Amino acid sequence: MSTLFSYLTRSRDALLADLERLVRAESPSDQKRAVDECGRVLQRLFEDRIGVRALIFPQPVVGNHLWFSVGNADRQILIIGHFDTVWDTGRLSYRVEGENAFGPGIFDMKGGLIQAMWAVRAIRELGFPLNRKIVFLLTTDEEVGSPTSREIIEQEAMKSEVVLVVEPPVAGTNALKTGRKGLGQFTVRIKGKAAHAGNNSQDGISAVREMAHQILFLDSLTDHSVGITVNAGIAQGGTRLNVIAEQAEIHVDVRVAAMSEADRMVSVIRHLTPVLPGALISVEGGIIRPPMERSEATEKLFSLAAACGKELGVTLTEATVGGGSDGNFTAALGIPTLDGLGAVGKGAHAENEQVVIGQLPVRAALLGELILKIATSD
Repeated sequence: MSTLFSYLTRSRDALLADLERLVRAESPSDQKRAVDECGRVLQRLFEDRIGVRALIFPQPVVGNHLWFSVGNADRQILIIGHFDTVWDTGRLSYRVEGENAFGPGIFDMKGGLIQAMWAVRAIRELGFPLNRKIVFLLTTDEEVGSPTSREIIEQEAMKSEVVLVVEPPVAGTNALKTGRKGLGQFTVRIKGKAAHAGNNSQDGISAVREMAHQILFLDSLTDHSVGITVNAGIAQGGTRLNVIAEQAEIHVDVRVAAMSEADRMVSVIRHLTPVLPGALISVEGGIIRPPMERSEATEKLFSLAAACGKELGVTLTEATVGGGSDGNFTAALGIPTLDGLGAVGKGAHAENEQVVIGQLPVRAALLGELILKIATSD
């Protein structure tokens, strides 16, 4: 039996109490005051449980990002996660039903943050030697694309040997994530020509009609065989029922499995050609998260995690998923990155968001054992 696992199993109630405390500190991405209060809860937890204080990266609009460091070695392991959520305050509440705990952000991804904190606490309390510094970078804008934290994440990753992402594993299979699709977001604006819909329709150029052509073209770019999906998620145009539409706008989500495909899709979408004579198209946007492509380095990191899992009686699998995380940024820099090391559960961004209470010490021990294997190697 793993010493870490035994310690964390004995500490399960305290771990769950810390998780409840963090989940009750609701933190919607767009409510800075609430997110910063959640950050203060995290700071108190890290100080109480690990004895470290935060370095704060102040932000004017989103919540302040937090950085914690454990140990003094030259080489470092980076643990990344976010504490903003998609939930407005008061929408969901913390509760326990049977073997599961529910609440806003509990699965995505406050459970992973608490597990990681407790994994490092267990290592320190049990006196395991480390020859790596462990750095936590906890951010507040991941759910809105990481516009203010990306540079900080990339700078810290470049100092690190490996990056461990405590986002949740794949719901249902509990697979770790060795690949993630890249994400592109585009706004397509169409300009036509207004005219009276009854008297002079032949003089108009319908931006809405042009929009329909472009949506069909964009939809045709989806190619599941190479991992590309294109979704015109929001489309709007026109001003009055009896006016040929002069303006229209499409908001487009693009997912790609490889950077080569990302570059190609950016080129295609930025060079959209009008179908209707006289219509004009302008495009803004691009790839906001590069793909996290499975690499040999990531494969080795997963194999190490699988060996840790075997020691705990857990069989680990791996997967490539469509959603992105901040691990996309670090993997794109060539830093070995392993994702999905967070809490077991389901319901990310759904009202049934939950974690399995009994798995909290198991996954905390898994992360702890992985840190030990990395941090005690030459």
